[in-house]
Amino acid sequence: MDANSKLALLLNDTNLSAELKAIANKVQNQERITFDEGVYLYEHAELGYLGVLANYIREQKHGDKTYFNRNFHIEPTNVCVYDCKFCSYSRMIKQREEGWEMSVDGMMDVLKKYDNEPVTEVHITGGVVPKQNLDFYSDFFRRAKAHRPELHIKALTPVEYYYIFKKAKLSHYDGMKYLQEAGLDSMPGGGAEIFHPEVREKIAHDKCNAEQWLDIHEQAHKLGMKTNATMLYGHIEQFWHRVDHMERLRQQQDKSGGFQAFIPLKFRNQNNQMDHVPEVSVIEDLRNYAIARIYLDNFDHIKAYWAMISRQTAQLSLNFGVDDIDGTLDDTTKIYSMAGAEEQHPAMNTEELVNLIKQVNRKPIERDTLYNVVTDYTDFVFEGSVKPQYYKLPVIN
Repeated sequence: MDANSKLALLLNDTNLSAELKAIANKVQNQERITFDEGVYLYEHAELGYLGVLANYIREQKHGDKTYFNRNFHIEPTNVCVYDCKFCSYSRMIKQREEGWEMSVDGMMDVLKKYDNEPVTEVHITGGVVPKQNLDFYSDFFRRAKAHRPELHIKALTPVEYYYIFKKAKLSHYDGMKYLQEAGLDSMPGGGAEIFHPEVREKIAHDKCNAEQWLDIHEQAHKLGMKTNATMLYGHIEQFWHRVDHMERLRQQQDKSGGFQAFIPLKFRNQNNQMDHVPEVSVIEDLRNYAIARIYLDNFDHIKAYWAMISRQTAQLSLNFGVDDIDGTLDDTTKIYSMAGAEEQHPAMNTEELVNLIKQVNRKPIERDTLYNVVTDYTDFVFEGSVKPQYYKLPVIN
């Protein structure tokens, strides 16, 4: 049964509450749901219902296409001036002997390892330290572009930029413009966590606030850059905090229009100051992806990081609004593994990613950072590969 038929069946369900039927009608008519309706979905909607709506939207936007890219990470440091309670990755300045701090030469050495690889993007983010300042990053961006001009540099979050620009006495716009001219192409979505101050103050009290985070993205959008956005969920926040977070993103997107993808990030409780907080279930992961797809009507893409939630959950998520499962990574990130993610050495080659997507009857599309199609792998057969076995996604009520 296709997505349209499933939605029609849902709308004819006499057991469906008036509130859920009204939301389903809005989805069918491409109308925006309200804040209160977003909270209602979290509090009352079952997974099966959410999956029907989210998959309908996903297929209206993208059909069966599922995107990935060939990327690698450079993490310049895990030493940080900030003390985020949920972070398993960073080490405070006073613990810097437990961490690493790369030089520009060291970062270039990592980049050069991929000289003969068909990667299209380098993703750069890490901790915040004083010496990795405006000059440090502008030097690296220029050298990286001189070495490999076609490589897309997706680098740093507003958390890093806010600190760097404040130290350099530059406005957010002037700082972003300066680094764009040095070679910066786009910005990832990290550092958003939860925007509402009553939660943010408890889990990340000393980093940039919601308004500063959003403004740095707005300045990037004004400069023509594309960016992403995240939300850290499943810790001490309430459902309405998640909706508040997405509402702020939705309003910013209405205003500046440069967000490409929304990436819900699951809180993992190993090796951090919040290890007493239990993790949410896979069911809640899927519900959260689905509600994000329903609520963020002006975001083109919902992305799941397979390296954070596991390959199997990433496959399931493709039926709950997700259309992007990130990239090959090549075991170049420690952010997920240090937090206790299932993937302790997160690397998949292109064939593995393609087969992962094909196994759940989706079409694998390699993209670049800006979602231009690099290769459509729908009918591609890898040399020496065995035809993948297909299986249906389970129906969860």
